[in-house]
Parts: sequence; C-alpha cells; structure tokens
Amino acid sequence: MKNRTTLALFSLVFALLVTACGGGGGGTASLDSSDVLVVGGQHVTKDDLNVMMTRAKKSYETNKQKFPKPGTREFIALQGQAITYLLQRAELAQRADDIGVHVSDKTVDDRVNLVKKQSYGNDEKRFESALAAQGLTVDQYKVFEKFQVISEEVYKKVTSKAKVSDAAIKDYYEKNKSVYRQKESRDVRHILVNKESLANQIYAQLVAAHEKNFATLAKKYSKDPSSAANGGKLTIVRGQTVPPFDKTAFSLKKGQLSRPVKTQFGWHVIQALSDIRPPSATPLSKVKDSIRQQLEQQKKNDVMTKWINDMQKSFCKPGQIKYQAGYQPNPDPCASFTSSTAATATQ
Repeated sequence: MKNRTTLALFSLVFALLVTACGGGGGGTASLDSSDVLVVGGQHVTKDDLNVMMTRAKKSYETNKQKFPKPGTREFIALQGQAITYLLQRAELAQRADDIGVHVSDKTVDDRVNLVKKQSYGNDEKRFESALAAQGLTVDQYKVFEKFQVISEEVYKKVTSKAKVSDAAIKDYYEKNKSVYRQKESRDVRHILVNKESLANQIYAQLVAAHEKNFATLAKKYSKDPSSAANGGKLTIVRGQTVPPFDKTAFSLKKGQLSRPVKTQFGWHVIQALSDIRPPSATPLSKVKDSIRQQLEQQKKNDVMTKWINDMQKSFCKPGQIKYQAGYQPNPDPCASFTSSTAATATQ
C-alpha cells in the first residue's frame, strides 16, 4: 500500500498528530527490553506496537487485502508508520501535560459510553464485537479515545486566542468581492424530453393553449427530476446552465416561449417567467460571520502548525528519543529538523 494509505490506518480521527513529532518533558528515560522506544520520560512498548499492527492487519482483512509478511519492505514500512504514530502520541501526551491539559479516566469513560449509546444502543456485546473486528479490546480502545480527547483539548487551548478583527474581515471582503457577486439571474420553466418530435408536439400544444397548460405538461412529460414536479420552474444564473440552454433562456422576453432547444440532456421547451435580474453583490453584513469563521479557522491552523513545528524542533535533539535496535523508522521523523543524529538506537 502507499504510505498515505498506511498512515491512515494509524491516524484514526487523531488529525492533530499527522505531522507532529515533537514534545516536552524532562530527560530521556532508559530503554527497557520490552520497549520499542523511549521519548522524554515515556516508554512505548512492544505491546503498544502489537496493538497497532493487529489493528492494521484487521484493516487489511476488512478491505480483503493480503497483509505483508514480516521482514518484507511493505511490512517494515507499515511498522515504521505505526512506530511513528506511537512516538507522536507519546510526545503529545507530554506536551499536553506541560501546558496544563489533563484528561481524566471519567472523561474517557463518558466519551466511550457516548459512542456505545449512540452507535450500539448501549449493547455491550455489539460494542465489543465491533471493536474486536478492528483488533481492539475495550481497554485498548480507551487508550485511543483518551488521546483523541487530548488532541482536541490541546487544539482548543493552543488556538484559544486566535481571533480576527473587523478590519481584517473587511479587508478580506474588499479583496475578494468577486466571490460575493451574483451574476444575472431569472426565473424560467422548461420541459425536457428525449425526442425532438415530442418536443415539437409539446410546443404546439403550449402555443395553442397560450401556455396555460405548461405546468400540467411539465409534470406529465419532463425528464428533469429537479423541476418536473414543480411545473418545470427553476431559477437560473447566467453561465451556470449548459450553453444552448443558457443562451436561449437569457434571450427570451418575459413570458416568451422558445422553440425546442437541443442540449446534451435532450430537447427543452423554455419559457421566461421573470425579467432578467441584474448582477448584484452580497453586502458585507450578510457574509461577515462566515468570513470571520473562515479567517479564524485559517488563523487557528497557522497557530497550531507553528506550535507543532516548535514542539518538533524542541524534541528533535540528540538523545531525546531512543529506539530499540531494529525499530527506528525510516525515514527518521526528526530528519527534517536536524542535520545531526536526533535519535540514537541501542545496539
């Protein structure tokens, strides 16, 4: 599988961690024989890795794909993705603690119980069966859920002061006015059929009845699912329908009926119901809130990215991360932050 796909197996809903590889904490603890790595004061164990690889294997089985054999390049790459995820998870836990983010067992239990209630009707057996299908026990799932909550709380705290001024909103609006301009529009109705002969028959009937039977004929014959039930009525904006339809619809006078027009969808008989409404601009007052939300989200993303990068740089220093022999990921998660060896492997 491609790296992006394999990484997705481990990222879960833990989006904050996709690019993180740094953290805080004191000195680095010593490696134990049961460890895959130690980062700061936290140990990542072989059991932790086994959970990740079991879950990955289940994912392969669900997608009816053959799981790589140990020792193959694909297996090593997959294992490296898992180790990188576990490294990131341990780093975030330490940095979360540094900035005062703490998640209690009760908070995790409440989140798990909510999932169980909403998705499984509080049926414990169904819940456990669903987790087993993913290669997880309830306790293992709680670990993932805990770090999901941690990531959310870290994001909230780090980005809490990311605000946008009214002046910035106005400046954005002025620079992007074209986005908030409405092109010419008008109300029309049409009947769409597959054959020209039928379109001609319908046109003749409409002319004979002075278009009074338009809605009835539209409901009976039109193949347009979006307008047939409404008597063929729709509002169109200049340039947003196929060219032959657009050209005809905007050339008609109010009330005028067109002869059958051919497009890629079939044959249309069109009648203009309104005058052409001139272009207009949505005022700032109508879009101010949506612009604020958009700009604040961008600012939060920028703040979070900087925080993650600073965390990476602070943690990717020689001796801060130690890997058990044979477990250091390739590429090294710290390779882009230091030209020297950022992590040492025990021989």
